[in-house]
Amino acid sequence: MKIRNTLSGKAINWKEFAPAFVLVINSLIWYTLTYAIFSSTIESFGFPNIEKFAVYGVYYAGIAISAIIGGLVLPRSRRNGLIIWMALGTILSIVMATISTNSFPVNMLLATIIGVTIGIGLPSTLAYFADSTSIEKRGIHGGVTWLAIGLGSLSIGAIISTQQISIGSIGSYVRACWRGIGLILFVLLSRKKYQEKKASNEDGFIQILSRREFLLYLAPWIMFSVINFVEAPFQSNVFGSLATLLGFVELAISGVMALVGGMLADHVGRKRVVITGFIILGIEYAMLSLTGLFGSYGSMIGYLYVCLDGTAWGMFASVFFMTVWGDLAGEGTKEKYYVIGGLPYLLAGFLSILVQPSVPYIMLKTGLGMSFTIASFFLFIAVLPLIYAPETLPEKILKENDLKKYVEKALEKVQKKPAGKEEKKTSAIDKSEDPKDEINKFDEEARKLADKYY
Repeated sequence: MKIRNTLSGKAINWKEFAPAFVLVINSLIWYTLTYAIFSSTIESFGFPNIEKFAVYGVYYAGIAISAIIGGLVLPRSRRNGLIIWMALGTILSIVMATISTNSFPVNMLLATIIGVTIGIGLPSTLAYFADSTSIEKRGIHGGVTWLAIGLGSLSIGAIISTQQISIGSIGSYVRACWRGIGLILFVLLSRKKYQEKKASNEDGFIQILSRREFLLYLAPWIMFSVINFVEAPFQSNVFGSLATLLGFVELAISGVMALVGGMLADHVGRKRVVITGFIILGIEYAMLSLTGLFGSYGSMIGYLYVCLDGTAWGMFASVFFMTVWGDLAGEGTKEKYYVIGGLPYLLAGFLSILVQPSVPYIMLKTGLGMSFTIASFFLFIAVLPLIYAPETLPEKILKENDLKKYVEKALEKVQKKPAGKEEKKTSAIDKSEDPKDEINKFDEEARKLADKYY
């Protein structure tokens, strides 16, 4: 009898999952490209800080308001709503390629339209993903999806950076083509395979925010989002001209680690993966606070930081972005859970814009080390709510994984037993430690687990 791999039951049914896979990777890469083009354009105009804050402010406000509206409206006809949303994104990308002006009022209007176009469909995109996966396999599905997002963003970003594509024209056409291809594939793949699921319940925003288990995951996620974006301008000062290259390296690492994190999330639970991610983040920020003390070795610490940060991001991507909010929603409508869970990260990006002008003054007064030390402290503090948070992966699945582990160990002992060798004569005590007896112990433990849990 051959040993089956522990993950054999986690195989992805691509025939059913393909529409959600295409939808999510197309939408999130499109969002990344849209923000990159938008922010580069605004920065190139050289607006005064007040005007720049206003443009970014209406952009983020548009995302927040439209995400809430989308979470309320799109669940009524999710597939059709997503198709319309993707079509609007394609049209907007083409229109942006024809507009080239540094007029403040025009850019305020464009920022609002871009924010609304991005935000309105993102909750339903992630809800579609959650409804296309079962809870015991949601982690690996999220990991595979984020791996594709990381590699796709890395490839497209490298092409745009290498070719120095014009922000206002060709870059927008690339984005329009990407969105249009995703729209066509999604329509074709989901035409016969998708059926609107009738939710057993529909919680309101107030009800969701009153749930203890939801808040215990939301609180550390908010803390991480704030720290991540507040510290981003300071990190740029550490890496200097290497920031862009290291950003691509980190993206590739996070994609690979998202796959690992997703597999672990389905095997040992979401909670352990998330706690591990926060511990890694706390350690890496503590390391960054020491970069100035090691002279030429400071750059090596910076590279190690990129590896650790990519690892932590991969774990968060597969769990916080893709999995945990869908788990907490259960069989109910998932859009509102993803709205509340996604907005802290989306809106925290505005903090980087606000902090950027003050970075030189803060560095002069306190130095970089103090900023990273404070960040490390609060990241370790963020673990406390997670200790009391319940595991979102059902207990039955965790117990099944434990049972499989015992059975596989027993089978491994049988297969590894050497054949054709004479056994040494042993005393009665030695015979009690015979490999067969050890196998029987594993078998007995497996039976006890089965009796206890089933």
